[in-house]
Amino acid sequence: MATVAIEERELLKSLRWWDGFVVALANPGFLIGSLGFSIGSLGGWGAMLLWGISMFLGTLQNWIYAETATMFPNKTGGIALYANEGWRRYFTLVGPVATFGYWFAWSTVLSIFGIVVGSLIQTQWFSHSTWTVWDGSVHLTLAHFIGIGAILLVWVANMRGVRPTMWMGYITGALLMVPLFVFIVVPYFTGDWSSSNMHLTITGPWGGWQLALVWLYVMGWSAYGVETCATFAPEYKDSVRDTNLALKTSALFSLVVYLLLPLGVTGTIGANAAAANPTGFYVAAFEKIAGNSVSGVMVILLCASLILSMNTATADGSRALYGIAKDGMTIRQLHFLSKHHIPSRAMTLDMLLNVLLILFVGSTLSILVAGNLGYIAAHFFALTGFLLLRKDRPNWPRPIRLSAIWLPIAGLLACANLVFIIVGNMYPQLTGYGDLKTTLIGVGVLALSIVAYLYRKLVQDKQPFRWREDTPQSQAEPGRDWFSPQHR
Repeated sequence: MATVAIEERELLKSLRWWDGFVVALANPGFLIGSLGFSIGSLGGWGAMLLWGISMFLGTLQNWIYAETATMFPNKTGGIALYANEGWRRYFTLVGPVATFGYWFAWSTVLSIFGIVVGSLIQTQWFSHSTWTVWDGSVHLTLAHFIGIGAILLVWVANMRGVRPTMWMGYITGALLMVPLFVFIVVPYFTGDWSSSNMHLTITGPWGGWQLALVWLYVMGWSAYGVETCATFAPEYKDSVRDTNLALKTSALFSLVVYLLLPLGVTGTIGANAAAANPTGFYVAAFEKIAGNSVSGVMVILLCASLILSMNTATADGSRALYGIAKDGMTIRQLHFLSKHHIPSRAMTLDMLLNVLLILFVGSTLSILVAGNLGYIAAHFFALTGFLLLRKDRPNWPRPIRLSAIWLPIAGLLACANLVFIIVGNMYPQLTGYGDLKTTLIGVGVLALSIVAYLYRKLVQDKQPFRWREDTPQSQAEPGRDWFSPQHR
């Protein structure tokens, strides 16, 4: 009998931990994109406090993910795949919900930040451009088309392989350091920082706790993003050491930025300026510190930070979608690597989805916030999955094994995220970010993940649906090792 051997492409092991650190520099970019809204709502001290708390929680989570990432060093897709490994013994639908929600939240970064980049460029250099194109749904402006161009630029760079992706990250990451230094350090030497600009306005029902919990729910989308380093675990040269260092160094750096950036920028410009122009108030702050002639420079630097975030979102989201397909949780066609050893089909799907969002939704902020439901849920399932893996797979190799104190910490973090999800979706209007519609969009995305999962199992794989699956107790267990082809 003749047989055909097919060589399956694999992701290249070409990255070191500092490459993962550069990818995670998207996190300060996420903060830059959201900070103005929080300052206007919470005041300078309130924004600093809650962003610091959110990033501290993200840092603790990264410590936990270092164990699960090194348990499954060949799994592409990050924390949602670890959630599936922990939960599929008990409820198989957790996997597609967590993984699809995780992917959608990362993917839609492209459209919202693309529009922000376009708006900044139009405001700075093409303010007299007032033409629009009506496509039946959205009055498209120059900003929308610049946003589409930014998405295509990032897509082209990523399609060439992981090294062009990293080079774009290094360039934009270096540019990001300039505004961070200007806002975090310089105002104290120039005398532009004043404590009179700092206020605490966390008020309202439950003694202000309701507002704080809703904001912590929204902030998690930004602060928790340092887990992206785990998505690249199969591509690090030393999967254990590089994954561990990337996760921990990026989390600690972001923790410093998330504490000091709200303090520096609010103390310089004040909460009212941030509330009046939540996206563009950095330009006024930069001009106050460095002079009126440098606003164009500031726009370039801001755009660079947003491009960095889009670059990371493309790399992370496409690998997550590839990993979901590889583990049999969405359509088989997405389990594909190009000749450059990158998930090109998943990457192209991300690009097309976000171009359509710009063309037919226009303002994608509500969709992005809706994606937060799946993203925070993915963290809840990943943390509880860590606990289940400790219980169910005690003999599984753990190159990094956390001490026993991390078990209750993981439980508390999971409970906190569950509270954020409940309160955040009960009162989304408190931040001005969302409403019932955004919650329903988020639920719809998660429902779609189950449909795609059932199609893969029942139609493409022709397997019966199971509520629970047997899981291996060790990597060497015959017939049930996740490294075997039947589990790919």
